[in-house]
Amino acid sequence: MTPAQLRAFSAVVRLGSVRAAAEELGVSDAGISMHVAQLRKELDDPLFSRTSAGLAFTPGGLRLASRAIEILGLQQQTAIEVTEAAHGRRLLRIAASSAFAEHAAPGLIELFSSRADDLSVELSVHPTSRFRDLIESRAVDIALGPAPAESGAALTVRPFLKYQIITVASPGSPLASGAPTAGLLREQQWMLGPSAGGVDGEIASVLRTLAIPEANQRIFQSDAAALEEVQRVGGVSLAVGFAVGKDLSAGRLVHVKGSGLQLSGEWSASTLPVAARQPAVTELLNFITTPRCTQAMIRGTGVGVTRFRPKVHVTLWS
Repeated sequence: MTPAQLRAFSAVVRLGSVRAAAEELGVSDAGISMHVAQLRKELDDPLFSRTSAGLAFTPGGLRLASRAIEILGLQQQTAIEVTEAAHGRRLLRIAASSAFAEHAAPGLIELFSSRADDLSVELSVHPTSRFRDLIESRAVDIALGPAPAESGAALTVRPFLKYQIITVASPGSPLASGAPTAGLLREQQWMLGPSAGGVDGEIASVLRTLAIPEANQRIFQSDAAALEEVQRVGGVSLAVGFAVGKDLSAGRLVHVKGSGLQLSGEWSASTLPVAARQPAVTELLNFITTPRCTQAMIRGTGVGVTRFRPKVHVTLWS
C-alpha cells in the first residue's frame, strides 16, 4: 500500500464518490480508480460497491478507511518531526476554540514555550466539533477548549479551567438597570465575537435560548473588537467573565443579569492516550493545571495570538 493509494481511498470514503475524490485531489477519475483497484488486488477485498443509494463499503473497506487516516496522519506527523529534529527543534500543534485562542492561549503558550528553547508551537482555531477528527487523524497533537461531545476511549480529556460567559452592555444601555425582559433583549444590537458564528459552543447556545434574531447579531473578528464596539456605540455582548473584569471595574461596561444571561463552562485538553502521543503533549498536560499556568491564562501576556514571537506559529482555519 502506498500513501497515494491510501489518500485516494480515504477521499472516496469521506466524500462518497470517486469523482468528488478526484476533484479534491486534483487527479482524474481514472487515477482514483487505478489506486482503488491496486488496493483491492493487494488486499483481496472489493472494499466497496456502487448501489442506487451510493457506495456500500465492506467490513474490510471500513477497517481500511480507519487505518488509512491513522497511517496518513502518522506519515505527516513523522515528516514534520523529522524536519524539526533535523533543525534541533520539536513541534507541538495545538487546536483551540476561538474563545480559548483569544483569551487564554496567549498566556499559556508564551509561558509554556519559554520553558523549552527547542519547542515550536503552532496554534490553529477550529470548531469544537472537529476536535476529535483532528486528533485521531493526527492533524494536531492536542485540542484546547470545550470537551468534544463524544470522546470515547480513543481520546484522553482533562478539564483544566472553569469560566463564565456573561452578558455585558454599555453603561447607557436600557439593559443597565434591572432585569431586562425577553422582548427588550431581542430588540438590542448584539456585538459578538467569532464564536457566535458557529452552531456549537456556549455563545451559540445562549443566543438560541434567548431567541436573539440573526438580524440583530453583528459578528466581529474577535471578542475584543465586539466589546470595543459596545463601548463605542452601545449594544450588548457576551464575554468570558475574567476577560472583562477590568472594564466592569472601571465602569466601561456593565454586567447584565437575568435568566439565561450567563453560562458556566469549562475548558479541557483533549489528546491521544499517553502511549500514542509525543512527550511535549504530556509536558503540556502536566503544566496546564498548575497555579502558575492558570494565572498566565487568566492574566494573559498583553498581546493577541497573532503577535507572538516568531517561534510560535499561528494558523487560523475557517
